[in-house]
Amino acid sequence: MNVPHILAIPYPAQGHVMPLMELAQKIAKHGFKVTFVNTDFNHNRVVNALSENDDFGDGIRLVSVPDGLEPWEDRTDLGKLSESMLQVIPGKLEEIIENVNKAVDDDSISCVIADSGVGWALEIAVKFSLIPVIFFPAAATILAINLSIPKMLENGIIESDGTITKNQIFHLSPTMPAMDTTTFAWACFGDSATNKIMFEICINCNKYVKLAKWILCNSAIELEPAVFSLFPELLPIGPLSASNKLGDKPGRFWPEDSACLSWLDQQPACSVIYVAYGSFTIFDQTQFQELALGLELTNRPFLWVVRPDMTDNTNDIYPEGFKERIGSRGKMVSWTPQVKVVRHPSIACFVSHCGWNSTSEGVSSGVPFLCWPYFADQLFNQTYICDVWKYVVYSVTCFLPIILWGVVSFLPGPDLQKDRQDG
Repeated sequence: MNVPHILAIPYPAQGHVMPLMELAQKIAKHGFKVTFVNTDFNHNRVVNALSENDDFGDGIRLVSVPDGLEPWEDRTDLGKLSESMLQVIPGKLEEIIENVNKAVDDDSISCVIADSGVGWALEIAVKFSLIPVIFFPAAATILAINLSIPKMLENGIIESDGTITKNQIFHLSPTMPAMDTTTFAWACFGDSATNKIMFEICINCNKYVKLAKWILCNSAIELEPAVFSLFPELLPIGPLSASNKLGDKPGRFWPEDSACLSWLDQQPACSVIYVAYGSFTIFDQTQFQELALGLELTNRPFLWVVRPDMTDNTNDIYPEGFKERIGSRGKMVSWTPQVKVVRHPSIACFVSHCGWNSTSEGVSSGVPFLCWPYFADQLFNQTYICDVWKYVVYSVTCFLPIILWGVVSFLPGPDLQKDRQDG
């Protein structure tokens, strides 16, 4: 009897790769085979970030395909990346399926699980008579907004290219959170050309959703009860990252600095400000230095994730004398085992970009947020944190040192740790 074999393909961003990898690992534990397809660029990052303790499992095979860009081209230009992938990857996927299915010593691929950002892969699944499944890695409400685009066009809320006709607040249903048109995920990229490309991806996502036998959402009924009631065809299977009890996350793009956990062990309970802005956020020099000065002014211990590509300036990024002034009170690392960090008893609050993985990890750990969203779905996730779940210390749209300094007076003391342990 053949072992069920699934081909999984994420959109090439870490917030998409990691949850689909977690799903692949869960599937593999049930005895399935998984062929996991990354772009060449991200495949190399994932492999280089592996530690000796990482284990994808025997049932997972990693393969890669070109994304159509040259090695030196900017992969943070999502519009350009999405268009380039569509020209190259579909043909490569067909080759992978054909090669696997004609091999005598291998089990044929029977199902394709495609990230919603590469929903066109479901057309390939249908072509090869494979089971088509779509995976949505963000909040289910973001998918609900996409599915409601025809109604929003009909009601004149948006134009045919996704342009917002006017800033307004509305509800998809009486029980759903308030929607602010300025936070639509496709309208937050800073330039109209990229906004229109991302809107086209959302439109296409709706088309591909209709092809799917199952629509898997990286969320839970407890987090978003209204949307799963309004759209019963959406299946909650998450949040995958937050449900990872060990906090081990193969699929990351940077090596984790696990030494930060030992540093956290030395800090008092509920004393540390944790600062992390995901894998895409880019600061200009002024923003970065304002954040650094704000952390300095708190006079609190802090753990700050500073990616190698986090700023548009690679030289002298910190304020003059900053490292000497903070001494051992602050720790800067390139990447952390985040699930383990937010669960650590020394963490007092999470200064976050509000990516969905970070959001679900922080909320599930009972950590208050200071929100500073960057783009896409992060602006709506802030609405969940601040207005629905109320897991917030403060929310900012313009970050100045005085804001972070002032919020210290609202940070919880050691009593929070007992509350977190008590649920």
